[in-house]
Amino acid sequence: MFKAMTETATPRADAARSALLDAALVHAAFDGWTAATLKAASADAGLSAGEAALYCPGGVLDLIETWSRRSDEIAAEAIAADPSKRVRERVTNGVMFRLEAMAGHEDAARRARARLLLPDGLDRGARLIWASADSIWRALGDPSTDRNFYSKRVTLSGVFATTQAVWLDEDDPEKPRTRAFLDRRIDGVMQFEKVKARWRETQANFPDFAALAGRMRYGGGGGR
Repeated sequence: MFKAMTETATPRADAARSALLDAALVHAAFDGWTAATLKAASADAGLSAGEAALYCPGGVLDLIETWSRRSDEIAAEAIAADPSKRVRERVTNGVMFRLEAMAGHEDAARRARARLLLPDGLDRGARLIWASADSIWRALGDPSTDRNFYSKRVTLSGVFATTQAVWLDEDDPEKPRTRAFLDRRIDGVMQFEKVKARWRETQANFPDFAALAGRMRYGGGGGR
């Protein structure tokens, strides 16, 4: 059974994983995220097989996670520096910043996505998408709590995952098709949120039918 990557979360381990990732990105673009890629990256980074196993007990999945979290950090810095004021624009830019953090390594990113779709990567892939959505909202200073906290992250996870698929499939470095797709997705989310808000306002004016039915059943509240 593999040790969790967080069990070796020390400055030395982080530096080793970072070096392994930098080396692996070159190989993964051609060979995918495989044991052979990890072996080649270890040699390039000057690490032994034992050190690679120590710092990446989950193999290449740990390297993909390291890349995802590094990209989250890069995006968070870009979001913090974004001068945009409107929430819709800042969320849209946040998703694009997160995708652009992988720019230049699209082939490796495509192969990473394919690797995470294998049975042993599905859970990790879902957690990483959630972590990216959470990172974007936190960088935006999201103050939500309770159900709002989770609904925002679930929604943005879906937006991010589908937009990432378009981004990876688009060859134009300016990514105009991706941006247009993302704009449509955000528009859809905003319209849905408006409908929910109107429904909540309408509900607030409805009588409490459950309470009314209870009074009628037990003879209370009847007008005479």
